[in-house]
Amino acid sequence: MGNNVTTIGFDADDTLWHNERFFRLTQERFTDLLGDHAEPDHLAERLLDAERRNIGHYGYGIKGFTLSMIETAIEITDQRVPASVIAEIMDAGREMLAHPIELLPHARAAVESAAETHRVVLITKGDLLDQERKLAQSGLGDLFDAVEIVSEKTPDIYRRIFDRHGEGPDRAMMIGNSMRSDVVPSIEAGGWGVYVPHGLVWEIERAEPPVHSPRFREIDDLAGLPRIISEIG
Repeated sequence: MGNNVTTIGFDADDTLWHNERFFRLTQERFTDLLGDHAEPDHLAERLLDAERRNIGHYGYGIKGFTLSMIETAIEITDQRVPASVIAEIMDAGREMLAHPIELLPHARAAVESAAETHRVVLITKGDLLDQERKLAQSGLGDLFDAVEIVSEKTPDIYRRIFDRHGEGPDRAMMIGNSMRSDVVPSIEAGGWGVYVPHGLVWEIERAEPPVHSPRFREIDDLAGLPRIISEIG
């Protein structure tokens, strides 16, 4: 094991496999369904507002997104939304829960390489059943020493996870596509944060990059991870 980092955490959605694009496709379908009641930009704003309100009630994931779409449809139509539209929204949510898993480039190789020299932990948030399904279908499950599915990613959560599965956050690294959930709180906990940008970013996951932190790194894709791990130790 390296002298500096002994535990490496990986985010799941849009870091190891595609996820956000299914939300975007469903939102396009939602926009078409409510096209007679609101302009696309206004509808998107109302849906995002509902998602922000509902995270504390429903958590992250497809189920909360589906309920937020239903709530927005009721609001935008002044409670006159047809039952057939509600049914289509529910069907769209069920289809999202059944979508096949497609790994992002270099995902398997990156986890395999990290697992040869470090403890590797999957740290993801969202609906428990859906995250377990995706991990099982990904074929990556056996590579991880531990899996943590959490309701939120905060500095305290990272401290607890890296204490439990390693030697504390100061000897841990988190890799992910969300500046807000993967990178910033890991660094605030005392660890390293490696940003792997994804083409699609949910507005709620945006945050300013901690460019002045000596523990911040950014790579174009997961092919660059072994170099970062080697450099840090």
